[in-house]
Amino acid sequence: MLSWQNSFGEFDLFSAQGMNVSVAGIPKTIDNDVDYIDRSFGFASAVEASQAAIKSAKVEASCNIPNGIGVVKLMGRSAGFIAVHATLGNGDVDLCLVPEVPIVLDGPDGCLPHLWRRVKKRGHAVVVVAEGAGEELLGESVEKDASGNKKLPKIGDFLKTEIEKYFKAKGEDATVK
Repeated sequence: MLSWQNSFGEFDLFSAQGMNVSVAGIPKTIDNDVDYIDRSFGFASAVEASQAAIKSAKVEASCNIPNGIGVVKLMGRSAGFIAVHATLGNGDVDLCLVPEVPIVLDGPDGCLPHLWRRVKKRGHAVVVVAEGAGEELLGESVEKDASGNKKLPKIGDFLKTEIEKYFKAKGEDATVK
């Protein structure tokens, strides 16, 4: 008999001894992206740990006035739950980008004009981006990393370059960290 149960050595061991045992598989993903569960292991810790990075980005951005911008890239290959919850738990984030929503850079609802307005109003801004965001702009990679996952585009570097270009086109410099 081939079934998912045979992948658990413990099930085979107990079955061979005639023991009636149930095996339950518990999904483990820090990204909290599994249906039917409220919260996965490590999710709350990841959101809590991200607060230090966001605080550092705010300090860095506010010390580089005018036009200081801090970009924080958080885990989230295909789901932005960590980025969203970290943003909601912090009053300093001005822009949150996630893989589920395509990034629009320009235009009236674009990210870059929004950042421009925030920086002009406050002198600085903080951006949180999930690592898997922006594939629609940068393309999907066919390369794999050491774990067998597809390599993700370098969204942090891309955002830094695009923000700097946008501000330069407006006749100003931006310090993006």
